[in-house]
Amino acid sequence: MARDTTDETPISSIEELAGYLASGCKPKKDWRIGTEHEKFPFFVESNGPVPYEGQSSIRALLEGMREKLGWSPIMDDGRIIGLYEPTGMGAISLEPGGQFELSGAPLESIHQTCRESNAHLSQLRQIADPLGIKFLGLGASPKWTLDETPRMPKSRYDIMRAYMPKVGTQGLDMMHRTSTIQVNLDFSSEADMRKKMQVAYRLQPVATALFANSPFTDGKPNGLQSWRADIWRDTDNDRAGVLPFVFADDFGFMDYTQWVLDVPMYFVLREGKYHDCTRVTFRQFMNGALEGKIPDARPNMGDWTNHLSTVFPEVRLKKFMEMRGADGGPWRKICALPALWVGLLYDDVALEKADALTRDWSFEDVVAARDSVPKDGLKAKVGNRTMREIGYDVLAIARAGLLARAKLNADGFDEAHFLAPLEEIVARGTRAAEQMVTEYHSVWGGSIEPVFLEYAY
Repeated sequence: MARDTTDETPISSIEELAGYLASGCKPKKDWRIGTEHEKFPFFVESNGPVPYEGQSSIRALLEGMREKLGWSPIMDDGRIIGLYEPTGMGAISLEPGGQFELSGAPLESIHQTCRESNAHLSQLRQIADPLGIKFLGLGASPKWTLDETPRMPKSRYDIMRAYMPKVGTQGLDMMHRTSTIQVNLDFSSEADMRKKMQVAYRLQPVATALFANSPFTDGKPNGLQSWRADIWRDTDNDRAGVLPFVFADDFGFMDYTQWVLDVPMYFVLREGKYHDCTRVTFRQFMNGALEGKIPDARPNMGDWTNHLSTVFPEVRLKKFMEMRGADGGPWRKICALPALWVGLLYDDVALEKADALTRDWSFEDVVAARDSVPKDGLKAKVGNRTMREIGYDVLAIARAGLLARAKLNADGFDEAHFLAPLEEIVARGTRAAEQMVTEYHSVWGGSIEPVFLEYAY
């Protein structure tokens, strides 16, 4: 999330909280595509991590982008930690380990998404190249240990760093050493949200397998296709994973609201100061648990909006849906992820076919696939079918959905060609992770260093 929200509108009922989610419903003509992607900054000379402070630093990157774009700074205790376009057309933020994130504007087509990503990377290179910095497009940091990874000076991250080791074994790795591509999509009604959320939950393991791109840890192969996906299996299970109630026939906004209410909070923001609230849930906050412990202890809508951004299920619901299952990757993958999900979810016929393909998958089926995908990738199964076999069907549905949308660029091309990197993967049956490990053991000569050349932006 680029910046935390301040909205002092008081909360008087749980129904208002569910209503906040429901207020995201919009007619199909107003549906948009918001793409987010993260990448790891590194020094070209040493392949080492980039610190926050210094002449060549994360801070220098942000200041350079601020001057270039004219965007407004996001400040935390006097330090720049991000940028935002004042009219809501995008933001740049820092993940805890310095991962540099673009949260893209809400756009109408994948063509626009690709142009946006390309423009961002071009602008960033103009600032980064003179500083001796490039960016790595992988799902997890392949070389640096946790101790070697820089820590960004963001107050909410300090709270999370203290809390994570109490609730899981891999939370600090998630914060500092993972990177993702996400896409944010709209819905028209509660029923539309329900169907899209259910299809997206069932197919998230397929997306994870297709985008698996993190086979190295601490400079050597880790035996996994997606270390990032494995990390999420034990980060903080109160707020992450596959949510069983989403699979219910009557799942709705109130069900999600009730779940989020009982997730422990991270913080409350008051007058620019972050207060550690990890000892209470939002429901307890509403019942007065923080009275006398923080200024203005009555919860407001800004608190709710911020709390919604601190839960991390495989698909996250706000006023839109966030698809969270993919590793970070190269530029073509940045375009392929929104193409996959838009093709599946934004065309009525495609959505119905995707639902029919997966309707018989139980919550237990999805969890089992989710648990096996980090290691097995496209060989993981639902029933007797592999992710690769399912991937053929899923990509055919997505392609048909994109063709039906008929969003053409200036040269007359539709959006379906953005699926090509994924179609190549299922055709070959070989993931990027496997290819990297093969190269590590052969042409790379057992060295991790070539990854910084071959997978850099």
